[in-house]
Amino acid sequence: MKKTKIQSPACAKTKSQLPAVYFASIAVKQPSADATLPAKLDRLLRHFHMEKWCAKEKVPIKVHLGGGVGYTTIHPRLVRVVVDAVKRAGGTPYAVDGYFTNIERAAERGYTSETLGCPILSAGGPYDSHVVRRPINYRSFDEAAIFGAIWDARCLINLSHVKGHGDCGYGGACKNIAMGCVDKATRAKIHALEGGIEWQKDRCTFCGRCVKACDQNAISLDRNRRRLEIFFHHCRYCRHCINICPRQALSMTDPEGFRHFQEGMALATKAVLSSFEPSRILHINVLLNITQFCDCWGMSSPNIVPDIGILASHDLVAIESASLAMIRTENFISGSLIGKWRLGKGKHLFERIHGKDPYIQVRALERHGLGQSKYRLIEVS
Repeated sequence: MKKTKIQSPACAKTKSQLPAVYFASIAVKQPSADATLPAKLDRLLRHFHMEKWCAKEKVPIKVHLGGGVGYTTIHPRLVRVVVDAVKRAGGTPYAVDGYFTNIERAAERGYTSETLGCPILSAGGPYDSHVVRRPINYRSFDEAAIFGAIWDARCLINLSHVKGHGDCGYGGACKNIAMGCVDKATRAKIHALEGGIEWQKDRCTFCGRCVKACDQNAISLDRNRRRLEIFFHHCRYCRHCINICPRQALSMTDPEGFRHFQEGMALATKAVLSSFEPSRILHINVLLNITQFCDCWGMSSPNIVPDIGILASHDLVAIESASLAMIRTENFISGSLIGKWRLGKGKHLFERIHGKDPYIQVRALERHGLGQSKYRLIEVS
């Protein structure tokens, strides 16, 4: 059985022309293994006829293996379902993540070749140095160094854990590619696009009022070294620091400075995916353990909404749009935010948490030709 629901249908497109996003719900209708999520994921994957595009191919499964004491990344059992589907289709799967140190310590979180059923490889080799460079030319972001284990492949499975993110509102399929398939220097270039608040040292008296006014602890002040720093991952662009400064040492230079970060992510994603035929890329978004911050923090915190399920599509923009549509403010779990963090203003739940509109990322992806934001949702029971 499958249910079809049209999301925001475009008058110029018929139902069958919209990209399909398949959905396996976390809901269990009867007490049997066949009714649970791993079995549903297996049935979902069969809709993508993988034998047509990955048979006889080496198939990288890009998955973030977590870090530190984090435990809310994608469960190895679910990764194993994807691995087995590739094998059934005649492909040779391998799990891949950026940076050799991630691979070295993956077993601490249950990711081994035995649990996953395939090798686990570093995307850039043991020295993170096997890269292919491609031009970007957006502001200070000149080029991306893309890991070779991704670039050299003919097909790709982008297996992503959806969660919140302080720099771009949320992290899903786009972030798993943009930040997980490039080297550290490229990641630094993308982060360098953050900003929007300027500090004038010659006006600052280091009174500390801005630090006290920031309820997100985004500002740090070092009186001895005469430095002020803003951690834009936490910044909500509320302007409290600007308004309270008695010397106007802080000013807003770009009220949406974070959009440059999102644009950079979209461009990096486009560069990585340019080596594949669109029909040979499968995006899988796991909407379980949806937490406030990204897995790259090396820690876990409570779910901000109940578990939802798993989405899959060949269309990157469609799956990101569907993921965001399913994460609703009305389902927010009270008390799930860290410390004194509180919901602020915004339309989407992630915007209310982080102060950044997550749809800016989606619009950038669509503008760069990586898919369509309108889609049809097909539930696999």
